Amino acid sequence: MSTVAVRSAALPPAIPGLVRRFRQPKKNIPQTKQDRDFVLQAVRAYAEETKLVPPVPIDELQQHTDKILAIHGIDQVFRDYTGVLLANETWRESLATVPFEKRLLLMPKCLRVESKCPAPFDEFGLLCKQCGLCSIQDFQNEAEKLGYAVLVAEGSAIVMSLIQTGKIEAIVGISCLPVLERTFPYVEAAAIPAVAVPLLQDDCIDTTVDVDWVWDYIHLTSEDKTRRLNLNALHDEVKTWFTREALDGLLGQPTCQTEEIARDWLARAGKRWRPFLTVAAYQALREDPEGPVSDAVKLAAISVEAFHKASLIHDDIEDNDAERYGEPTLHSEHGVAVALNAGDLLIGEGYRLLAEMDVPAHLRSACLKVAADGQRELCRGQGAELLWNNHPVALSNTQVLEIFRSKTAPAFEVALKIGAALAGRLDETEDALHQYSENLGIAYQIRDDLDDLGDDSAAATQVAIRPSILLALLRERGKGEVKEVMEALWNGQATALPEKAVIRQWATETGVYDKATLMLETYKEAAIRSLQEVELPNLKGLLRRVIGKIFNELEIKGWCREFEQVNANPELRAEAAKAAEHLVPNLPPTPAA
Repeated sequence: MSTVAVRSAALPPAIPGLVRRFRQPKKNIPQTKQDRDFVLQAVRAYAEETKLVPPVPIDELQQHTDKILAIHGIDQVFRDYTGVLLANETWRESLATVPFEKRLLLMPKCLRVESKCPAPFDEFGLLCKQCGLCSIQDFQNEAEKLGYAVLVAEGSAIVMSLIQTGKIEAIVGISCLPVLERTFPYVEAAAIPAVAVPLLQDDCIDTTVDVDWVWDYIHLTSEDKTRRLNLNALHDEVKTWFTREALDGLLGQPTCQTEEIARDWLARAGKRWRPFLTVAAYQALREDPEGPVSDAVKLAAISVEAFHKASLIHDDIEDNDAERYGEPTLHSEHGVAVALNAGDLLIGEGYRLLAEMDVPAHLRSACLKVAADGQRELCRGQGAELLWNNHPVALSNTQVLEIFRSKTAPAFEVALKIGAALAGRLDETEDALHQYSENLGIAYQIRDDLDDLGDDSAAATQVAIRPSILLALLRERGKGEVKEVMEALWNGQATALPEKAVIRQWATETGVYDKATLMLETYKEAAIRSLQEVELPNLKGLLRRVIGKIFNELEIKGWCREFEQVNANPELRAEAAKAAEHLVPNLPPTPAA
């Protein structure tokens, strides 16, 4: 019996700070990256609404913080942490206006791996030896390339003396909560823009930090005209294009029942990430990033979603899935033949929309070429998985990642490149968009694997064999019963399929969950890194924020804990917001999210 060869993906370079063993945050800091991102998102929404003017006195800052906690049901134990994030956001716009060469990046020496760090100290602090064991090297190199002064040291005396020289007009810092509490009066008195990303531990040895947050503040600049672009509003606008009424208005009325079926499927639920990416890339590369979106761009975005929805029809048939979006799949509802035909029609519809855009001919041609290349690559990736399904063999985690790269990343790449092509900037950005899309696609699929094993997943309660990063890592890392069950599952010899809850338990106990989570963060970080050589501040800034936008909204449930009910229930959030008004009586009401 012949077997199908599956290539292995080339893993991205190890990200300093992510390669070491996972460390649990202190109890007064949200315990998961997802929870910390949620708090940051809540703080930014509040700061945008209230327009606080810095420096905000500590008493007033605490009042605003209490209101945020009440509105979103955030535990009081995270009050200091939330307050630091709010103080940061009050300075955000001011920081953006300060030239890089007038900024100081201040890092603590405890970010290093103390037992292995070869760096010496002088009177000013640590002298990094570029060993790559921690995130200090990366932050320092990027900041100095931009023009920052960089200091790895403790204490406020050196910082204050630098401020007094007049050469430093803003600070981006990393510090633990106790130090931030002690230094707040100094920063308030200096009245210069200062943001501080909290360390996740405060024991002064081998500490860690949310790397993407540091990158965000380091690169913040007024040259990025998209920094004020409301991504939530943009995403919401894109979603409005996919009601049946909006689609019929833009595409014309269906002329037959087959078109009705395909149009209904196109309008059916979905996150609309791909059309959002098309519009985001276009907005970042056009002259006016906040200008209205033309009908041509809307048609391009809809075409991207048509390609995606066609692939879902075909995927569901190939995987024999009975449900999608909590409803019957198209082939379950109408039969395989009708579903296949509707999927093919959506592919044709996507190309029609691109061909009929009211844009110069060379831009239409570029968009069609991007779509055709993406379609071919996606089919090759899906084909590799289908052929593997015929003769399954155990896959390494790098082979699974290669399947992710070839079957998930192309849709993101098509979406971004079509946006760039419509803006007339594809030639100068396509290499960076390719690398960004590959890393984004792999990260997205890892997140999907984690989500598929959640309690609230629409997938079956039992785990079937398929290319999964968690199942691959369990086979490689498991011992005893875990190893035996995984080998039997991968080799098609399992007499019964294991329950998702069992796989979750094994993944947690063996460290596979932590490993997969670190891989997710590594690929998100690699996507951001792929933009380093891009000389377009708007594109760099917007796509960096897009990573946060996408992954902040993707909830992985059923692992460590369920989300607070108040966070998931709009009615409870509205009640909390109303009850919170008395906390800060002189402030205007803040609408619940």
